[in-house]
Parts: sequence; structure tokens; C-alpha cells
Amino acid sequence: MNDIVTRLRAAGCVFAEDEASLLTAAASTASDLESMVDRRVGGEPLEQIVGWAEFRGLRIAVEPTVFVPRRRTEFLVQQASSLVSPGGVVVDLCCGSGAIGVATVAGMSEFELYAADIDLAAVQCARRNVEPVGGQVFQGDLYDALPARIRGRVDVLLVNAPYVPTEDIGMMPPEARDHEARVALDGGSDGLEIHRRVARDASTWLRPGGHVLIETSVRQAASTERLLTDAGLTARVEHSDEVDGTVGVGRRPFSSRSDEIL
Repeated sequence: MNDIVTRLRAAGCVFAEDEASLLTAAASTASDLESMVDRRVGGEPLEQIVGWAEFRGLRIAVEPTVFVPRRRTEFLVQQASSLVSPGGVVVDLCCGSGAIGVATVAGMSEFELYAADIDLAAVQCARRNVEPVGGQVFQGDLYDALPARIRGRVDVLLVNAPYVPTEDIGMMPPEARDHEARVALDGGSDGLEIHRRVARDASTWLRPGGHVLIETSVRQAASTERLLTDAGLTARVEHSDEVDGTVGVGRRPFSSRSDEIL
């Protein structure tokens, strides 16, 4: 164990002791452990190596190339959990591992959960997390992946779309840049390409009074909020200093008193 800790620390792993313990627990043989340590020293994310990530107290399956759920994204789930009621329709768009959707419905006895991603590896991974809780996962480009039957019925639309500007990808930590799918990171020239598309069509999928929550950055928050407002949604920005999480929240207005009663 001490040798592993030394190797991990030399590779720049800040929590070398904890990582050594996780790798040792995940390995089935000595040769397996050696291979896993080599992968970690080579810069592969720990979560992809051991096969899971902790997210909101849940163990989420993670596979190679799939976006690893970040702690800051737990703030998005926190915001969403206060907006969805039992029996509600929850959509996790650009779902990656499906962590956000699964964490949002955790503890709920009645819900409809749908997740979608354009990347096949992410879809296959998300099915391991979403299907056991009763949800469904689809592959496709944003809303095109979703079943038509939920159009106009979504209570909470969760979106952790890529929002890193293309020219900034090279400055990301190697763990992300070299080991997570480019499609999960690259948000276009200004980082807001996917946000624009999500905001533009959100009202079509939300029920009156339903919410869309989009993870963004402090620097981009005002732009994300403006995209939601321009799409006809009532918008605001929420931020957590504790986890450095920032979320743009849009609400589809009620078009009539009867909508609000329903």
C-alpha cells in the first residue's frame, strides 16, 4: 500500500492515501491492481478506473470516456429537488452517466424519469444507473431523442450540457481533456451553443409552470439567463459558493388561469 501511495503522490494525486484504498478495494487480483495504478498514474480519472463515482450519496456507475459527475453539479440537483413533485416528469438531457436524473428522483416513490445523450458510450453507461430506478434512456441529439408522448408534460428539465468554449478545451485538466468524450466538454465558440438550443425549445417540452435548469459558469451565467428570457421563460440564476455551482433556472409561464389550476 505504501508503494502505491508513493506512486500516486508522485503523479500529483492530492488524496493519494484515499485513492490507494479505493483502487485496492476495486482490484480483484494483484495484476489487476497494478494495471489500475498504472492507469491512474497515467492520468485516467479515478472514477473511470474503479467504475463508479459518489454523487449526492449515491454510487453512480462510470465507464471509460464517460463524463464524470462533478461535486458542483450536486447544486443543480439540490435546486431541482425542490421543484419536482411526486408523480412528476423528470428529464435529464445531455445525461452522461445519468447521475443528475437518478439523484433528483432519489427518495421519490412516484415519478417518470427520462434521460438522453448523443454519445453511445454515455447512453450505455446511463442505462446501468437509470433503468434500475425505473427510468428510460434514449440516444439522440437533445430533444430529438425524447419520446413525443412527454412533449409539454415535463416538470423538471435537467441540463448539464457542455459549456467550455472550444478554444479553452486545451486548458482543461488532463483528466477531463484526455479521458472524457469531446462532445461532453465542447460548448462551441463561446461555450453557449448547446445552451441556445436547449433554451430555444424548452417551452415546447415543459408543462406550464415547469422548470429547466442549466448548469453554467459564473462568467457565462448572465448570458445563460438571457437565453432563457429570450425564449419566453421567467429566468433567474442561482449560485453556491460552497461547491462553486452555478445554475440558470427558467420557468415556463402559465398561459391562463386554467393552466395554473391544472
